Amino acid sequence: MVKVAVAPELIHGDVDEGYGPVADAFRRNFAERGEIGAACTVYRGGRKVVDLWGGYRDGVKRLPWQADTVVVMYSTTKGVSSLALALAHSRGLLDYDERVAAYWPEFGWRGKGGITVRQLLSHQAGLPIVDVPLTVADLGDLDFMAAALAIQRPLWAAGTRHGYHTITLGWYESELLRRVDPGGRSIGRYFADEIAGPLGLSFYIGLPDDFDMARRATIHGRGNLQMMMHLRDYPTSTLLAMMKPGSPVRRSLSNPPELVVDTAFNTDEMLRVEIPAGNGIGEPRAVAAAYDAALTGKLGITAGTLEALVQPARAPSGGTVDEMLRTPISFSLGYLKPTPDAPFGSAANSAFGTPGNGGSFGFADPDTGIGYCYAPNRLGFGLLDRREIALRDALYRDVLGERSQRPGNGDFGH
Repeated sequence: MVKVAVAPELIHGDVDEGYGPVADAFRRNFAERGEIGAACTVYRGGRKVVDLWGGYRDGVKRLPWQADTVVVMYSTTKGVSSLALALAHSRGLLDYDERVAAYWPEFGWRGKGGITVRQLLSHQAGLPIVDVPLTVADLGDLDFMAAALAIQRPLWAAGTRHGYHTITLGWYESELLRRVDPGGRSIGRYFADEIAGPLGLSFYIGLPDDFDMARRATIHGRGNLQMMMHLRDYPTSTLLAMMKPGSPVRRSLSNPPELVVDTAFNTDEMLRVEIPAGNGIGEPRAVAAAYDAALTGKLGITAGTLEALVQPARAPSGGTVDEMLRTPISFSLGYLKPTPDAPFGSAANSAFGTPGNGGSFGFADPDTGIGYCYAPNRLGFGLLDRREIALRDALYRDVLGERSQRPGNGDFGH
């Protein structure tokens, strides 16, 4: 793992009066927590109150992180993708309680005919893996992907359990959107046309061919030795599920095989295809701004849709322990919801968002009017990351006077 010293003059940005504790925590991440490069932005009620960036976008070449640097955000992408579905819902293109097969008939094959959009987006459909072997090139063939998804057999009956659809959620969302959008657009194209373009956001689900790759932050991955040293940062049950050969969680993370290689996300090949649950790349301020636009109405999300995103999904009949991560979790429509072991947002629990592999996190909090995103290029450890938690603690505890953002026990995060 790359280790670099970051000089204070390489930390940039502004915060509004009263938000100084967030800037202090951001600086401490570089001084005390091994940060290489990162950015953090907070909107509140339509106003950008925190906008920070610093360090190196490439720690080996010592290339400074710039104001317009973009970085891969892994599963933080899920929340961005689900905003596209929420916009489609607000426009009347889909109903969360309708069967997916009503929009996409082939989806109903192999026992999936009764699965609703709500169950799919809430990780209750039993579809966290794809049995058809995939290559990165296959991901660019949307018809092929639609067929591979359609012939998948569920691992459990919808509504009886939930299990994190680590990568597959985005592909199912994209094909569903293709079926309901009059233009037949993929989720990456729909997001670009209907959200990023109108709002002026620099975030991409599938980089365009003409993108300036010099803006991209290099992902600094985790070696085997570092992973061994940080095993305590993961729930024991999660680790056992990940280590078991042939387990659903292992299978969900390794098709195509490049998904398990941290540095694969530094390649053009992996960034130009659409992995709507995992390879979104952009400026963290774009994610915070998108969540802010969802809360303020600027995006066009209706009050009814927003309320649906805020409400936790009905717990599956088999309980709240996630079949993949093996820890209690609460979901909504494409989003994680706060729990005692994974708190975020205000005490009202109205927040919804998604954390990403290695430390990134983006969410909206209707109760406080917060749109938030943090993203680093050095991948951290655990299901929640201590650098990101430090920033949320500074924002919610020290600025807003809310509860601590730290997990309720020592198992889920740090």
